[in-house]
Order: sequence, then C-alpha cells, then structure tokens
Amino acid sequence: MTDVETFTPLPDHTQLPCEDGSFVKNFQEHPQSVLLTDSIRPILQTIHPDGQYCIGQDSGIYWRLTDPPQRGAEAPDWFYVPNVPPALDGQMRRSYVLWQEIIPPQIVIEFVSGTGAEERDRTPWTGKFWVYETAIRPAYYAIYEVQKAQVEVYFLEKTHYQLLPANERGHFPIDELGVELGIWPGTYQNVTLPWLRWWDHTGQLLLTGEERAERLAAKLRELGVDPTELES
Repeated sequence: MTDVETFTPLPDHTQLPCEDGSFVKNFQEHPQSVLLTDSIRPILQTIHPDGQYCIGQDSGIYWRLTDPPQRGAEAPDWFYVPNVPPALDGQMRRSYVLWQEIIPPQIVIEFVSGTGAEERDRTPWTGKFWVYETAIRPAYYAIYEVQKAQVEVYFLEKTHYQLLPANERGHFPIDELGVELGIWPGTYQNVTLPWLRWWDHTGQLLLTGEERAERLAAKLRELGVDPTELES
C-alpha cells in the first residue's frame, strides 16, 4: 500500500463543528459586531476591489486538530482576514480553518463580558492570549471592555505581542487599514454606551450606512429639499 493510499486529508470547514452549544453572553455583542462591520466595510471594499476578504463575527478559527474538535478553535467576537474569498465553493464559511488557508487574521477583537482574565490568559495551549500570540498570530489583538469604557490593542512584534500606545486622539492606529480603533460614547440602536468604533487616519468617525443616510437627509433639509420626495 502506498503513502498516497493511506493519506487522510485534514478536515475542512464543512467537516468541523461551527458551534459549541454556547450562546451569546450579552445583548450588546451582536449590535457591537454589526457596528464594526457596517462602518468599516467601505474601507475594506476600497482596499479589496476584488472583494477578497472575510469578516468573522463570533465565528471559529481552527488552529489545531483535537478531540473534541472545538478545543482546537477560538471564536473571536470579531475578526478580519485579508486576501481570502468571502465564501468557499459557493458556501458561506462555517468557520475559518488555518491549515486550509494559511493566511492569519489581520485583527482579532474580543469583547469582555467578565473580568477580562480569559482574554488575557497566557497559559500555554489553552489560554486565549497565548493561542492568539503563538498559534493564530493576528497582527493585532484588541480587548474591548465596555464596563471600563476602554480598549487595549496589542500588535505582533516578532514572536510576542506589544501593547500599542494610543495616539493624540486616544485612538489606536491600525496602519495597514488606514484606520484607528477607539471608544465612542454615543447612542447606537437606541442604546447609549461607550461603543467600540473605527475612525479614519485623519480622525473622522467612520459612519454606518444608516448614519450616512441620516447625514445626507439632514443636508438635503438644510437645502430646502424634502428627502422623502426623492424616494417617491
């Protein structure tokens, strides 16, 4: 029997679990993820005119084979991977499998719902911080704590994460994307919180589609134009 005949291919995203039976920890996580995705999408479409990128929201990143399989994955609350197709073979991704695609995420963001100890755990092989720093290796790792109205951003320098200093605006530059990450005390989806948001490199807040539409409508009203008449 040849080596080819005994070779067992590694599982892909269709063969690995896409959930572990847990549920979203709080009501803020989903709108926070949508806010990040909606506001940065125009930037990503400019960077990737071919559409080759993907965004994961509370989705698994498989980095090793284990039994059960879920132990070999982390599920960041939000992450972005450049230069990969958004779907595979006409199917939406069930997870992101590193041994299939090789390219690591550019940035991973965790939303703290407890003390933050889990997100900063450096225990080899099991600690979330250790796994991101050593195995998954996103260029940036952000830890967002809504209760403290703060975000910590780490950048990968050689083999270890270094804490990224804030700029003069109190934001954290993600140079590869030409954006900044920071805290925005405001109202989104009828809830006032210190939300995690993006700004461009000049310090202009990146707006959601709804915010852009509201701003346009306000400008039209200033010019004496009723926005509702344009819709008919």
